[in-house]
Amino acid sequence: MSTEMFIQYLFNALTLGSLYGLIAIGYTMVYGVLRLINFAHGDLIMLGAYFFSFSTISFMPTWVAILLILFSLFIYYSIFIGFQKQQKVYWISIFFILVSGLIYYSQVSLQDFKPVWILAICFSIFITGAVGIFVDQLAYKPLRNAPRISVLISAIGISFLIESLAIMFFSSIPKAVKQPDFLVTPILWSFGQDGKSIIRIAPMSLIVPIVSFILVIILLWIINKTKPGLAMRAISYDIETTRLMGVSVNKIIAFTFCIGSALGAIAGIMWSLRYPQIHPYMGLLPGLKAFIAAVIGGIGSIPGAMLGGLLLGFIEIMVVAFSPTLSGYRDAFAFILLILILLIMPTGLMGKKNQEKI
Repeated sequence: MSTEMFIQYLFNALTLGSLYGLIAIGYTMVYGVLRLINFAHGDLIMLGAYFFSFSTISFMPTWVAILLILFSLFIYYSIFIGFQKQQKVYWISIFFILVSGLIYYSQVSLQDFKPVWILAICFSIFITGAVGIFVDQLAYKPLRNAPRISVLISAIGISFLIESLAIMFFSSIPKAVKQPDFLVTPILWSFGQDGKSIIRIAPMSLIVPIVSFILVIILLWIINKTKPGLAMRAISYDIETTRLMGVSVNKIIAFTFCIGSALGAIAGIMWSLRYPQIHPYMGLLPGLKAFIAAVIGGIGSIPGAMLGGLLLGFIEIMVVAFSPTLSGYRDAFAFILLILILLIMPTGLMGKKNQEKI
């Protein structure tokens, strides 16, 4: 294998591993607070990609987007603020700003208005975060004190429900994602004494690891330096004692689902731009592999989730790089790695050594 090809594979592995790690963080956040495996997380990734794609190509009618924003505002307002009169002016102002921006970009052509991509990203994150909260309120909150198996079945049921709704509204036919021009043109990197060795790097291969690293830093800051983060850690230790201390447990859990779903939306957006095709089942396999990454890294550990994702991405890509004949079995190596890690380190690479029933 040439040096150029090896470096190219390294970038591909770093990109794929960063995406797995970012998705895995959504699993590990919910598990850290609720001791729950949210198997619907992969489908939220799919929704984030669809919301982003449809808003960039103006496929989604403006009135549908406005209804989604209204739904999301209601979710955020009712969960985090409550119906208090003094907060109405604030939220009405935000509503008019969002709707005005949405109507504006929907009337302007994509070629002439570059910020449409920024608006589409914000729109997707905003809506997907609200959907994550709604899933918690609909499927998980009524089962807070139920047996773990009931919650697990509910999570699987929600996953099937979201996929079925996506097929009904979006159809099961895969759709191409329109990429902005600056993501289509590869970055050329020449090296060597004569400068004739050239590597073509997709812009997303640089953007994905950088964005993922920044998001992990921000998330660690939120968890370790803010009051909601302190409450999340308290709930993970003892939910009943935290409730007795006056913490609104349900709001903190909703906040956790919101953050995890927003990260899933970002991962879905970057996935759809790196591999430009979307379909209702696009989150199934990445979600499953991200769960494997979370277990490998130590479920409940955010740095462990990212480490597990990077390790899984490198294993998959390097297997193909050094033995192309095994490319059809790359998915199997993810499960082989999981089995080996669990045999050697049952709690994962960075997990805590305590026994729990999932």
